[in-house]
Amino acid sequence: MHPGFAIGLVFLGCSSNVVFLELLVRDFPGCGNIVTFGQFLFIALEGLIFQAHFLTKPRAIPLRNYFVMVTMFFLVSVVNNYALNFNIPMPLHMIFRSGSLIANMVLGIIILKKRYPVAKYISIVLISLGIFICMFMSAKQVASHTSVSDDGSYSAFIQWLIGVAMLTFALFMSARMGIFQETLYKQFGKHSKEALFYNHFLPLPAFILFASDIYNHGILFSQSQTIELVPIGMSMPIMWFYLTMNVLTQYVCIRGVFILTTECTSLTVTLVVTLRKFISLIFSIVYFKNPFTLWHWVGTSVVFVGTLTYAEVWKTLKPLMYRKRKEQ
Repeated sequence: MHPGFAIGLVFLGCSSNVVFLELLVRDFPGCGNIVTFGQFLFIALEGLIFQAHFLTKPRAIPLRNYFVMVTMFFLVSVVNNYALNFNIPMPLHMIFRSGSLIANMVLGIIILKKRYPVAKYISIVLISLGIFICMFMSAKQVASHTSVSDDGSYSAFIQWLIGVAMLTFALFMSARMGIFQETLYKQFGKHSKEALFYNHFLPLPAFILFASDIYNHGILFSQSQTIELVPIGMSMPIMWFYLTMNVLTQYVCIRGVFILTTECTSLTVTLVVTLRKFISLIFSIVYFKNPFTLWHWVGTSVVFVGTLTYAEVWKTLKPLMYRKRKEQ
């Protein structure tokens, strides 16, 4: 498959997925559980039919190993989406999740006893600095709201701190899951499609814990404004439309990244994903009018420079630019 197709899927799927998620949380900040459940259910059903062939296809990786990975994946997904209920603005959510390289490197050093070149450490310092700047400015914005409101709204700042703690937990849990997945693939071979299915299928019973919250948000979604879907000649509540589109675009995004990792180098994957995040961030700030100061821009720029440095983009581009100059 042509890499351009995979890149198109990543930009179309992942970018629009963030847009529909923001449309959902703008009206219902606590809808993280129903969003996560919808995504898991759809990908599990698709995998059950086309990947597992209704569980008749033999597994390449033992089920006991999947239970460990699934527990981590479920926690990461639920906590990441639920953190939006704790005064976490979408731009900060996106920037914070860009810090996955920090968690990967820290756990790589601690668990796998890895050692990295100096450039990698510099890039991690840059990413950490950028995230800290953005967090500090967001904290100031929350504090300014609490200082001019009544006493009850002081809890908004505490909620924000809880949200940041949740994102930090999810960041390191995701990195730990990545290391566990890496060891599994070394032992049993790379079976990404199988892992994608079981990661979404096995946790479904755990959503019983959130059944009440999912049901209540389902009722609220059904009471939202109705829109006409002219192409298919039907109408539906707008929040259910947003959720449906979020689930479908999440699937497109995951498939796009999967194809990209099989067709392109890791450098290309990093560049595409980084650029996609930057475009999503710009759209979130401009379209949804999220507060974003000059210092937020500085922090964001530092994060992206650190990410590109980690991927050794500059080292790759330098010979290309030199060759081009030589040809001229």
